[in-house]
Amino acid sequence: MGICEDRVVIVTGAGRGIGRGHALEFARQGAKVVVNDLGAEADGTGGSTGPAGEVVDAIRAMGGEAVANGDDVADWAGAQRLIQTAIDAFGQLDVLVNNAGFLRDRMVVTTSEEEWDAVIRVHLKGHFAPTRFASAYWREQQKNGEAVDGRVINTSSGAGLMGSVGQGAYSAAKAGIAGLTMVEAAELGRYGVTANAIAPAARTRMTEAVFADTMAAPEDDAFDVMAPENIAPLVVWLGSADSAGVTGRVFEVEGGMISVADGWQHGPQADKGDRWDPAEVGPVVRRLLSEAPAPTPAYGA
Repeated sequence: MGICEDRVVIVTGAGRGIGRGHALEFARQGAKVVVNDLGAEADGTGGSTGPAGEVVDAIRAMGGEAVANGDDVADWAGAQRLIQTAIDAFGQLDVLVNNAGFLRDRMVVTTSEEEWDAVIRVHLKGHFAPTRFASAYWREQQKNGEAVDGRVINTSSGAGLMGSVGQGAYSAAKAGIAGLTMVEAAELGRYGVTANAIAPAARTRMTEAVFADTMAAPEDDAFDVMAPENIAPLVVWLGSADSAGVTGRVFEVEGGMISVADGWQHGPQADKGDRWDPAEVGPVVRRLLSEAPAPTPAYGA
């Protein structure tokens, strides 16, 4: 018996890397898993049914239940089909893990419109669209008097929390996901649903290309801090019944480390009680900045 026994889980982008680790660990913990993956390259091009099918085979080999889904999570109709896949295959949906994404790294000055649109689409819309249809399902259940214990687990990034040089589109999308998570937590609680996000650091096709030295696997038997499967335990717990009441949070997770990210909060303020003259503003802002904590530098700055 695992902590997610008989729960039905969708994991997007589950054919490789972090998402694959999520899907396998959910299955080990007794969940029935919809493995979603387009089988695209790291930059989002191409596609294959192979990766999702391989994960399904691995889950079934361990005695678990899983089905593959190849829908595009950022396509409106595809996102709806994805949610329906879980309901048709297993009769319900309890957990949605939004993980799918890719990179088109560029400096702001060289980013093309197509690159910007592609990254924002897959990450931000690709988180929103499946959640939109999962939320409608849970709301309908709640209206029908059925017990709902739903979970949305989103995937932000340190790039979204602090920024990352050369990853403007990715950072903006991941920051948007963190903000979206706060809104989902506030809106979906009435239906029995929690919403949280993770900001993981692990070795994937995306991070290996950008941070090759940092992401390298150890050559000996030492703990592999950057192994992608290290992220799964927190995500699986967030998907379990035991996490009820934990909502609206962003967790940083890397290796054996779990941290609660401390995001935007109201800081030092000055209130004149009247309209400011522009010449007055400089000294006031400088004083407020001296009283506020310094921002964490962007990655690569």
